[in-house]
Amino acid sequence: MAHSFSATWSGDYRFLLTNLLLKDFRVRYRNMSLGFGWSVASPLVMMAVLTFIFTWIFPTGQPHFPAFVLCGLVPFNFFATSWVMGTVSLVGNAHLIKRTRFPREIIPVSTVLANCIHFAIQIALLLALVLLSGFSPSRNWLWIPVVAGFELVFVCGLAVMFSALDVYVRDMHYIVESANTVLFWMVPIFYSFTIIPERFHELYRFNPVAAVVMAFRNVLLDGRAPADTLLWRLAFVSSLTFGIGLLVFRGLKRRFYDYL
Repeated sequence: MAHSFSATWSGDYRFLLTNLLLKDFRVRYRNMSLGFGWSVASPLVMMAVLTFIFTWIFPTGQPHFPAFVLCGLVPFNFFATSWVMGTVSLVGNAHLIKRTRFPREIIPVSTVLANCIHFAIQIALLLALVLLSGFSPSRNWLWIPVVAGFELVFVCGLAVMFSALDVYVRDMHYIVESANTVLFWMVPIFYSFTIIPERFHELYRFNPVAAVVMAFRNVLLDGRAPADTLLWRLAFVSSLTFGIGLLVFRGLKRRFYDYL
């Protein structure tokens, strides 16, 4: 399979990227009867569990809690899944790296892009729930793709960086999974930013995933554009992470062949 791929690829990056995306889809949904339905089922199940706990067991008084919590789950799910899958992408495509010459950065980036279709489906689900909750669409909804784009840049930077580290340290996959578990509690998914002590506000504002969650809620539930300070911080940290990720990757890729 790798020999055939090498024979047909002649420097067309779009062809390479398309094939990597199709490969990710085939691998993910192999022998699955529900297919893309899991993109909807997974966040809905988690939303239902959190709604039950924080509405009936530990009531928070947060209005429209299902829509509120889904504003947090959708961007966090994209971040967590893409980071983990991007981290193991180079090792998972070792045969391709050894037999074909192409920019190695394409592999982790394509893995993140493959998750964008699920992100888009879940955003559509979120918008439908927001409408069902009684909110009306507004021009501020146009900020959603902008904010999601910043998150995409941030996750691509992490995927590029950690995929390179994973070639040398195979425990990286577990480190990322553990970090995601911690971040689930450090991102205001099922609680409001307003209850966070003021001394921790800056920490949350410079957390890109937390910033995306707050921006989604500003746009969809508060009916206003995200704050300028939130947007520039999100843009700055996302761009910085992407740049650092590329630098780390280019510094480590020289010896990929030896470790793969």
